[in-house]
Amino acid sequence: MERAHVDASPRLEPSGEGKKYLTITFGCQANEFDTEVLAGMLESMGYRAAASQDEADLVVINTCAVRRKPEEKVAGLLGRLRAFKEKKQDLVIAVGGCMVQRPAVAAELARRFPFVNLIFGTQALPRFMQLLELAQKSRRPLIDTAGNGGSREGLPVRRSSRFHAWLPVIYGCNNFCSYCIVPHVRGRERSRPFEEIIREAHALAADGYLEITLLGQNVNSYGHDLAEGHDFADLLAELDQVEGLARIRFLTSHPKDLSPRLVEVMHRGKKICEHLHLPAQAGSNRILELMNRRYTREKYLELVATLKKEIPGIAVTTDLMVGFPGETEEDFQETLDLLDEARFDQAFTFIYSPRPGTRAAAMNEELPAPVKRERLQRLVRRQNEISLKINRALVGQAMELLVEGPSKNNPEMLSGRTRTNKLVHFAAQEDLTGRLVEVEITEAYTWYLIGKRV
Repeated sequence: MERAHVDASPRLEPSGEGKKYLTITFGCQANEFDTEVLAGMLESMGYRAAASQDEADLVVINTCAVRRKPEEKVAGLLGRLRAFKEKKQDLVIAVGGCMVQRPAVAAELARRFPFVNLIFGTQALPRFMQLLELAQKSRRPLIDTAGNGGSREGLPVRRSSRFHAWLPVIYGCNNFCSYCIVPHVRGRERSRPFEEIIREAHALAADGYLEITLLGQNVNSYGHDLAEGHDFADLLAELDQVEGLARIRFLTSHPKDLSPRLVEVMHRGKKICEHLHLPAQAGSNRILELMNRRYTREKYLELVATLKKEIPGIAVTTDLMVGFPGETEEDFQETLDLLDEARFDQAFTFIYSPRPGTRAAAMNEELPAPVKRERLQRLVRRQNEISLKINRALVGQAMELLVEGPSKNNPEMLSGRTRTNKLVHFAAQEDLTGRLVEVEITEAYTWYLIGKRV
């Protein structure tokens, strides 16, 4: 195991001519964008994307640390890559992202998987090209999890779509929810300069991108650390004026920072989509306090009511967790009741997963696994009933779609998303990928809709 010490400014010297890379991503949209940056850096070095693992000269794994399961998947993947590297000894394997930023995890990975060439943390991404060159010369795994990674502005990006783009506006998080590892692995909040974001949005529109999604662990905190005086509502209002863009999305929003001004901007915006992902996590005030969420059930429901009143037709989605330490049946019932009152279009549901280093991991009230699984099943059933009712009410309506391409399950159908982020499948005689089309909803299911082109 070798610790890396390199200059923070990346060099753009080609060193991958004739070689191919494969990226594998776990986790959230921020990780997906980080992978696009890694791909952009590799292609600036001369690498080209591999169609399969067999033709790859370099495999880059971008990891997630939010829950235990993605980390277990990474370990399983590395176990399978061991045999592949024995056959192809010049293969280079790099593991980066949130998982390896956790204390002691990088060293443990190097011990368990000594054939890995490079292990780099979230803030080492600007140094990736130099690290890769050093790792190829090292006989032991090279590790860089240093906190100061330098500026990410101006790094090349290889975008995976030609009509939708991720656009980060703020990195890191200051909230320190008691269950969450993100502030520990992503660092403190760092807003990007206002004008830099606006310039990038104009450039994306000029390149033909119709939709952008603004990214941040908490986008509502944007600008708090800047001297410019702009907040997230100001940023949204300015982006709504960018000519050429058709849609603006953003995630994720923390309920404690959802301001009336932001709701007003969403209401007035022509390009801001009528969809808000607003993680609730729990419906019990006692559990919310233990989670350090800094809002109450009543405040959350007030926000949802305001959103639905001020932005007619808005789709509100959420995250919900079951099995937090000490959660009683009464606490869980309050979460079920929250579903009935808020009427979410969709909920992403999870079983609590202890993350070493967080305050919740030190709580000595872990629930039995069967109890957590049973509660999750009840939560999913209740939400599925609500989602289906909401979707059935859309039958007969005409809706605008941004077509994403052929349906994954039926290549004869195309798939697209409404402004409210509903997935719609429809038949078409031509390839409409990347275009805005209008469809009439003819059938409704829990997770998707069927439509016909108008």
